[in-house]
Amino acid sequence: MTTVIPKPTAAPEPVPARARPVGPTRRGFRPGRVLAWVALFLIIVVTVAPFLWMLRTALSNNRSLFTDPHSALPADFTWGPLERVLGTATTEEALAEGGAGASLAFWTYLRNSLIVSTVITLGQVFFCAMAAYAFARLRWPGRDKVFFLFISALMIPPVFTLLPNFELIKNLGLLNTFPAIVAPYFFMTPFAVFFLRQFFLGISRDMEEAAMIDGAGYFRIFFRIILPSSAGPLITLGILTFINAWNEFFWPQLVGQEEQVRVLTVALNAFRGSTPATGPDWAGLMAASLIAAIPTLLLFMVFARRIVDSIQFTGGK
Repeated sequence: MTTVIPKPTAAPEPVPARARPVGPTRRGFRPGRVLAWVALFLIIVVTVAPFLWMLRTALSNNRSLFTDPHSALPADFTWGPLERVLGTATTEEALAEGGAGASLAFWTYLRNSLIVSTVITLGQVFFCAMAAYAFARLRWPGRDKVFFLFISALMIPPVFTLLPNFELIKNLGLLNTFPAIVAPYFFMTPFAVFFLRQFFLGISRDMEEAAMIDGAGYFRIFFRIILPSSAGPLITLGILTFINAWNEFFWPQLVGQEEQVRVLTVALNAFRGSTPATGPDWAGLMAASLIAAIPTLLLFMVFARRIVDSIQFTGGK
């Protein structure tokens, strides 16, 4: 009997893949995409327009502001408002351009704002980091309940604590001093503690356990491992804290009205109050506001990406 060996069948030929166009593909018209771009453009206009108007007013002659109020360009362009703010203009020159003629110790107020904002930033970042480390990495009875109670302070309006804080500062005899302005913001705020705690929860515990095996305590772990690993969020929190402290007005106005401790925001309000007979020196006020906004604008422009990345990471935990 002969055995019939079947012939091997040929493998099926591969079906050629559908050729894809090399150039960029055209997307169809999407109304949602167009509406998103329109909304983004409107948001940018609403955000940038006040700053451009402030710049336009700061470079205008105060007497000419109301002659052409709808013009986007400076009315009777001049450097006079900036010179009045920086103290380089004489009283006659200030009065000639519709200024108040009052002196503004701009550099003194700028120094005071830098001192207050820097001290608040350093204190708040350090103490909030310690509190966030205790809530995120240490185990102690009632930790989560205490953290929930601490975070619930976010729902308390600041005006509720204004009078008790003022009475405390007054009884301590600290009115019209730098400690009076710094005290309510120096130690901890609920948002800052929550912000850092969310990041600390994502740090691996392997390095901490290895350090504990080598005999390191909590303080050494905090300063040698946790803080170096959290440089990004700490810098972000420092920038946000500095900007908030720089823009604070009501509390410094309440407890720091003396010349030697007056911050820039309070000084601008006093400068607006020293009006000439013709009306407020809006050009000088806008020039002072423009110069006062430069430090915070520079900080945000330099660290904008780091701020957004840190907030996005923290919010997703």
